[in-house]
Amino acid sequence: MSAVVYSAVEVRRARFAVAAVFAVHGAVTGSFATRVPWIQDHAGVSAGQLGLALAFPALGASVAMPLAGGISHRFGARAALRGLLALWTLALTLPSIAPNLLTLCLALFVYGASAGMSDVAMNALGVEVENRLGKSIMSGLHGMWSAGALIGSAAGTLAAHLGSDARLHHALAAAVLTAAGLVACAWVLDLQPAEDEDPPPRFALPPRSALLIGAIGFCAVFAEGASLDWSAVYLKDELETSAGLAAACTTGFTLTMALARLAGDKVVDRFGSVRTVRVSGALATLGGVLIVVGGSPVVAMSGFALMGLGIAVVVPLCFAAAGRSGANPSLAIAGVATITYTSGLVAPSAIGTLAQATSLVVSFGLVTVLSCGLAAFAGVLRAGDRDRPKISKPDAAVPDRRP
Repeated sequence: MSAVVYSAVEVRRARFAVAAVFAVHGAVTGSFATRVPWIQDHAGVSAGQLGLALAFPALGASVAMPLAGGISHRFGARAALRGLLALWTLALTLPSIAPNLLTLCLALFVYGASAGMSDVAMNALGVEVENRLGKSIMSGLHGMWSAGALIGSAAGTLAAHLGSDARLHHALAAAVLTAAGLVACAWVLDLQPAEDEDPPPRFALPPRSALLIGAIGFCAVFAEGASLDWSAVYLKDELETSAGLAAACTTGFTLTMALARLAGDKVVDRFGSVRTVRVSGALATLGGVLIVVGGSPVVAMSGFALMGLGIAVVVPLCFAAAGRSGANPSLAIAGVATITYTSGLVAPSAIGTLAQATSLVVSFGLVTVLSCGLAAFAGVLRAGDRDRPKISKPDAAVPDRRP
């Protein structure tokens, strides 16, 4: 990227702008998730057909994410993020207007593609701001995403409770979130490619470093997807709790993750990425053990809470490490994002398939084993702890770094 110089004040302002972008991105996801039953009824699809359709967002994201680096190179980081984020917020309107299975699959493919490209663009800018500040911010940024998702889901729950048409709800939400995203993008760093910088390839395999980092992210997202989709079922079916208590377990897991991410940057700055993920992996593994062998609702809920606490900061640290792992950070970030999206896609169905063949206890035994991998292989994130510039004066100018 070109050697643009930003003052410390501008960099700190960019931090808040990127945080707002993360919140907007999360709010779209929350807004969509709460209206899936309405969308299913409107499209007239069965549960099995809905499951097929819901695979298309991850498919679209996986196909489109490698394109984000080329878009940023051509238009600059700020313009690319502005356009991709607007495409994502406006794509919220598509699933609710789909009248049948085919159009729903196409709508969700576009929805996922825009989600993935904007995800890569905002994480790349988040890593760049973190580099310039010289301290960890990625955990907090992903915490803002979780907070945005909670706000979007709360608004969606209210809309569903009032019986509103999801087409109207999503049109209003898209308008508000698009406006908020455009305002936030005005203050992010405006990085431009250098004149002699070659554009990244349209499609390329991620570097080996990204594959190793992505493997850590895979384990964390697998545990997250399994816990989000199956924790309530586990309590209700395996431990015979009420539906309300089972739902409270999932809510507690989500809140634990959000709070841990918002507070995680201070821990990372104090102990570093590797030690943080090793301890996080140990906590997640302990949580998995409590889930599998606890035998009571209180113990299992404590286990899910520990699981959420343990995996919360792993994915943000994976993106941060990918952004410092080589000469093409956008490609590395896209590779890690593709692996984590794939994990989120396969985890719920893998848990269900294994549970049908054995039991949910065995399924969460697999989650526990993968959690051990977080502690065992945390060393691949060591790149995230090196070469961070420090800002020593409030008005210091911070030179450009390649993101």
